[in-house]
Amino acid sequence: MATFLYRLGRLSFVRRRFVVLLWVVLLGLAGAGAAANSEPGSAEFTIPGTEAQRAFDLLNERYPGSGADGATARVVVRAPEGELITDPAHRATVENLVEDLRTGSDKVAQVADPYESQAISQDRTTAYAQVSYLVKGLELEEADRDALEAAVDTGRAAGLTVEMGGDALLEIPATGITEVIGVAVAAVALVVTLGSLVAAGLPLLTALIGVGVAVATITALTATLDLDSTTPILAMMLGLAVGIDYALFIVSRYRAELADGHPHREAAGRALGTAGSAVVFAGLTVIIALAGLAVVNIPILTKMGLAAAGSVAVAVLIALTMIPALLGFAGDRILPRAARRARDTGPAVPAARRTADDGTEGTTDGNPGTSGRPNMGTRWARWVLRRPLAVLLVGVVGLGALALPAADLELGLPDDGSKPTDTTPRRAYDLLAESFGAGFNGPLMVVVDGRDATGGATAAAGRARDRIADLDDVAVVTEPMPSEDGSTAILTVIPATKPLSTETEDLVGAIRDSAAALRADTGATLLVTGQTAMGIDVSQKLDDALLPYLALVVGLAFLLLILVFRSLLVPLKAALGFLLSVLAALGAVVAVFQWGWLGGLFGVEETGPVMSLMPIFLVGVVFGLAMDYEVFLVTRMREAYVHGLPPDRAVVTGFRHGARVVTAAAVIMISVFAGFVGSDEPMIKMIGLGLAIAVFFDAFVVRMTLVPAVLGLLGRSAWWLPAWLDRALPDVDVEGEKLQQRLAGPDTGSRARESPVP
Repeated sequence: MATFLYRLGRLSFVRRRFVVLLWVVLLGLAGAGAAANSEPGSAEFTIPGTEAQRAFDLLNERYPGSGADGATARVVVRAPEGELITDPAHRATVENLVEDLRTGSDKVAQVADPYESQAISQDRTTAYAQVSYLVKGLELEEADRDALEAAVDTGRAAGLTVEMGGDALLEIPATGITEVIGVAVAAVALVVTLGSLVAAGLPLLTALIGVGVAVATITALTATLDLDSTTPILAMMLGLAVGIDYALFIVSRYRAELADGHPHREAAGRALGTAGSAVVFAGLTVIIALAGLAVVNIPILTKMGLAAAGSVAVAVLIALTMIPALLGFAGDRILPRAARRARDTGPAVPAARRTADDGTEGTTDGNPGTSGRPNMGTRWARWVLRRPLAVLLVGVVGLGALALPAADLELGLPDDGSKPTDTTPRRAYDLLAESFGAGFNGPLMVVVDGRDATGGATAAAGRARDRIADLDDVAVVTEPMPSEDGSTAILTVIPATKPLSTETEDLVGAIRDSAAALRADTGATLLVTGQTAMGIDVSQKLDDALLPYLALVVGLAFLLLILVFRSLLVPLKAALGFLLSVLAALGAVVAVFQWGWLGGLFGVEETGPVMSLMPIFLVGVVFGLAMDYEVFLVTRMREAYVHGLPPDRAVVTGFRHGARVVTAAAVIMISVFAGFVGSDEPMIKMIGLGLAIAVFFDAFVVRMTLVPAVLGLLGRSAWWLPAWLDRALPDVDVEGEKLQQRLAGPDTGSRARESPVP
């Protein structure tokens, strides 16, 4: 591996014009594809194998043309204070509004007149019209939404309070100023770490090109693969974060190789042969974790995971090829000004003379010219190693305390009630809850399949209605609505409790429990669907999939890390540390989004259950990113240990070389993720905050604190591997030991001489 990457680095350096041109062409082709095939993302949320999905599919089959899978909008109308919505003048206004809704778009399937459907509150002050469309929300054009807005404005102009909600108002989430701020903070961190604008610009440039290629490709394939509208944003989030980090590690190692006196082409080869190996394996762990989301068998999650994994793969490829190429163009400008002057005035001090016998003195950190005294990473590692048990206990207890809120985790799908209070969907949601009851925003749809029923579907649905009406927490059950062929009937059940409450969840369970008795009595099949039921099924499906997912992802990554570190305990420590950081991050997410702690700071106006997809997605992404820092930091320790240093000194050496860069990489990744907290999309906001907090815990508490403490306690046993397993495992040479032996041969001088300084 190291030898191959060494050759790739030298080749990319020499053929730099071709490599850069290749990536620019790929970016252009991807951009052209996106421009030619750009389509709105899908809003469809399917969960194969669940009762809610079976019922939904049955509705599409038995009620053709009803727009069962199309977008819906609820237009809520309230009379002025002291007046009734049934007053003749207001009734005429509402009927005109309904007619405008029917004729405003050719994509409207039907509009329910509130006076005909009895959609009027008991106090007769509020009514609502249900609009059903033939297409999904993101397939509606701007003219369709304008027609909806125009009808609403008609009602408002007549003095009525009119608000609207529903998925017909869905729009593609857009990036904003906070994401730009996140990238700006990352740029500042790069400049501070590397001390050179050119060096700081390379990781940003390559990350942006990589993200451009990945996101443009995803956009071009959106319609073909029926991708969700948030998929490109998540791919951009991860692609930016890992792209900057991977490039940073290679650039830093290249500068260290220059400080050791190697010519530029040789330094590029050596940097890729060492840091590049870490990039490959770190990227593989992220890709495994993201692609592993497919085991959950929720299409939206599978597509998000695979798209994000593709973005990470592009980041790895561009770091391994374009970074060495751009280093060829940068020349000595990759170094800080002081290091360039030192390089001009005399030869670099050989690495052997800059490192004391204990392997801890002097440093380059990718910043030539800074040797001579222990750096912050050296001092921190020594401090931890003097008191490893105390540090370990404090770190574990602290993360455990932060994880406590996760025990109260509640899952659900977000609805209009989670939107900001100044939006019309939220105001419509509140008007309905106030006038019709808390459960009105989460109606349950009970589908009775009476194809084989005695007496037909309508009679069976009538019996089901009587039983459901007697259940606790039921506010209203409508009369059966049969299909044209009479084989199916629909009941709408309005709970007495909020959609995202345990009482409503219990009600769904009770209705489903009554299905067996109905089938025994009539032969009919009863199914429950609707957004609330779908949210319950998603949560259950994710709960069932979490352990198999963890076993698959952690197991594969564990095997990968055994290959990297030639150890059993180091990968085990890495996995346990990940569990601590991800549980602490989940605890923080619960505290902010469910309990409301610091909600104002993060723009959370309404508390509620955590998005159902959030925990398993957080587990997948954070596991991959956690292994990034484990690989980058511990490979330098392993490298020092393999080259003869005692375990404690190897730990200090790893920190001496890697702490500054890992710290900068974590700050960059946190900045990029935190930039997405300002998104109006609840899922993006939640994922951005969760990932930012998780990276903070994992990088600074687990990898930078608990890792040296554990390795200090384990000593040489940390690197133990059974002899039979050592013989069975292929030697991937991540530390570059074979490469170093090859380069230390008699031909080293000639190889260096053929590497001219550009």
